[in-house]
Amino acid sequence: MDRPVDRESLNRLAAEDRTPAAARRITEAFHSTLHPGAAGRKLLVLSVSLLVLAVGTLWWVTRPPVKPVYRVAAVTPGTVSRTATATGTVNPVLTIIIGSYVSGVISNMYCDYNTRVKKGQLCAKIDPRPYQAALDQAKGQLARDAAQLEGARVNLARYAELKGEDSIARQTYEDQVALVHQLEGSVQLDRAALETARVNLDYTNIISPVDGTVVARNITIGQTVAASFQTPTLFLIATDLTRMQVDTNVSESDIGAIKDGDPATFSVEAFTDRTFHGTVVQVRQAPQTVQNVVTYDVVVGADNGQFLLKPGMTATVSIVTDRREQVLRIPNQALRFTPGGMPTVQPGPSPATSSAGQAQVWILRSGKPVAVSITTGLADDAYTEVRAGDLRSGDQVVIGEQRVGSAKTRGLHFGL
Repeated sequence: MDRPVDRESLNRLAAEDRTPAAARRITEAFHSTLHPGAAGRKLLVLSVSLLVLAVGTLWWVTRPPVKPVYRVAAVTPGTVSRTATATGTVNPVLTIIIGSYVSGVISNMYCDYNTRVKKGQLCAKIDPRPYQAALDQAKGQLARDAAQLEGARVNLARYAELKGEDSIARQTYEDQVALVHQLEGSVQLDRAALETARVNLDYTNIISPVDGTVVARNITIGQTVAASFQTPTLFLIATDLTRMQVDTNVSESDIGAIKDGDPATFSVEAFTDRTFHGTVVQVRQAPQTVQNVVTYDVVVGADNGQFLLKPGMTATVSIVTDRREQVLRIPNQALRFTPGGMPTVQPGPSPATSSAGQAQVWILRSGKPVAVSITTGLADDAYTEVRAGDLRSGDQVVIGEQRVGSAKTRGLHFGL
């Protein structure tokens, strides 16, 4: 059979013809009804596809409209501040370098790290024996020349009497006068040498010139100090560790806005949960160029009454260059928001600028966004000052939009 037949036709054929051949044809026809051919399968696939398309179209037509959900933030009064960020090193306000004027072996040491010292306190001593010997030698030389001078003066007085009596030649008297002057000069040189030897002997005592704390010690007992070409550093003494300063490297793009007296905050790695406060005390004019990057040293003074800050710590500093107190402010996201389907407006000023400019924001009124034109002022990383515009404290400004629909209304419900 070329095409399938229904059950009634099969029953009628079986009643009319009961031969074996007829039974075989009836069986083949029955199987053809159960297993259709290629044309039947194509028809089945097409029917299922049309059904799916119809169901999808029905769902798309009958689905509920997607309603936008707006994220809003309140317009509030507050503080807007502009800052310049830099890194620096914590240092004592004044550090005194104690060196040695003379060379020798360290025979005694009386100061160590963290030693509190007073002005004039002995910190170390260089072996004084060579300088004591030089002092004794200078004393002996002075005594000898002084004695010779005294004898020459006595002879000069005698020659003066003889000269008055014309008993000696004039040349002899003048030679004696010259000898006295020569010995007087030798005595003066001996006195200067004696003073030099005494000073060098005093320099073997390494004393502190100020009150402070020893922060570095570069010598040990028995070490030889050589002061022939340059003064060696023996100790570093910080005068007052209750006051510290942060030497920051500020880029040339930010240095124009920084001035003395600007408030600053900084943090160090040792106390990540603590913020330290300071003030700009000096903006140094000398530039520092490293790999074509120009920076300037800005000194930030800070209190260290609790001795938490240590010399050499790395600090991350934020210097407040401009500040507005209790001004109307909006989040920066509000200046970049435009509702879906609306034309894009020119955004407001970037957080790095402080000049006023025109901008547009959207606020919710009766559940719908309404555009409002404003005049912006100072901006920081989070907020922008509102200088003028139809905005009041408490208004809900739109900062974002999300289009979502109800989960229950997205399905199709059939009453079967």
